[in-house]
Amino acid sequence: MSELNIQKPWFEKVSVKALGDDVRRKILEVVKNKLGYNKTVEVLDISKGALHNYLHGIRRIPDEVIQKALQYLTESEFKEVVQGVELLKAIGIVKESGAVDYSLALQVVALAMNDEYLKNAIIQLVVSRFKEDVRKALGISFAGVKLHWDEGFEQFLVERKKRRKVRSQETLQYYKSIFLRYLEGKELSEQLIDYVVNHENKWLRNVFRHYIQYLYHKRLISPETFGWIMEVVPSRGYKLDVRPYQINLGDVVKTFQYLKQHHERYYLVYRLMIEGGLRISHAIHIVKTFNPKEVVEIPEIHLETPRLVCFSNKGFCRYYVGIRGSQKPCEWAYLSIETLELLKEFAGNSFDRRTVTRYAIRHGLLAPKHMRKVSWRLMIKIMPREVARFIQSRFGELKISEARYEDLLSEADECYPRYLDYLQKVLYAQKS
Repeated sequence: MSELNIQKPWFEKVSVKALGDDVRRKILEVVKNKLGYNKTVEVLDISKGALHNYLHGIRRIPDEVIQKALQYLTESEFKEVVQGVELLKAIGIVKESGAVDYSLALQVVALAMNDEYLKNAIIQLVVSRFKEDVRKALGISFAGVKLHWDEGFEQFLVERKKRRKVRSQETLQYYKSIFLRYLEGKELSEQLIDYVVNHENKWLRNVFRHYIQYLYHKRLISPETFGWIMEVVPSRGYKLDVRPYQINLGDVVKTFQYLKQHHERYYLVYRLMIEGGLRISHAIHIVKTFNPKEVVEIPEIHLETPRLVCFSNKGFCRYYVGIRGSQKPCEWAYLSIETLELLKEFAGNSFDRRTVTRYAIRHGLLAPKHMRKVSWRLMIKIMPREVARFIQSRFGELKISEARYEDLLSEADECYPRYLDYLQKVLYAQKS
């Protein structure tokens, strides 16, 4: 009869002798808190006086007591208590003398072949701690490569770049200003890479990474150099946090009344944003390119329609914007008949969104970026969230089939008049 291969419990693999006094006390403390004083004394087969002395460092905790105590911890609890080099000693990778057991260490590294997370963690650690060694090992050279903004790089950003291409002229100009200020004429080097990685303006990383892609596209750097730099230079980080946006309707009312009296063009932009939940860039685009009679095809439902469809008896219109692709989407712009009349008056006008923002801040008004958030919070008081998402072109949060698109369009047409009535009540009819 063959002998069964029974795997040992995790605590039997721990080298208790490698654990220091502080860690031993922490282990005993966790077990005591988990089981209670009397139960701990019972399971460890020790006296209350001994437990007191162990916990207060009066006596060293024997190996056999710790070996018993480990049975009442989970492996994750053990690893919370024992960390760093002491954990490596406990599991045998580092010997008591401080020497590394290379065979065990290499076994851990070998696991990375089948563990994507471990592999990436090791790569990140090696690249961040041993950049120069990695560069030399790969035979990477930067000799003679200078950074220069030219038409070819601009064309690459707009037309050839993988993933999201640069569509906005404002973004392109911002990238250029960063490049000319911090990178123009400099030679690609280890020092420049460190400068970019540690620069306070995190957008510099993005611009630099785009230029490295451009150099690789032109075959001015090797695949090894490209791969190493893209690994070393992280893209701009996005901090995910929760930021409360308090809607103070008094401030919204004040903003709209001030703009109506002092700047009718900006008042139009704000009305488009609040009524349709639009971004300022989309509101500006609509004013500049307004062409109500143009006939377009809506791909989802294969329908030809004029851009502007009005429901005068319900007091609103919807204008087909049709912005898609790599840009933030904007399918329809819903607006009131009153806003439409104002739009006709200023159609063709061009705006700079930064100028609008500066004007608002200078006069103590709500910035344009808040209008989409305000609109969202008001919309969901009146209509289902799914319909509000459709109106605001939040398609990343929706799965829309051809049939569902038509349903949502009909539901939006049905719900929107109630939203306009609500806006009239809480915003337009209010007095400061």
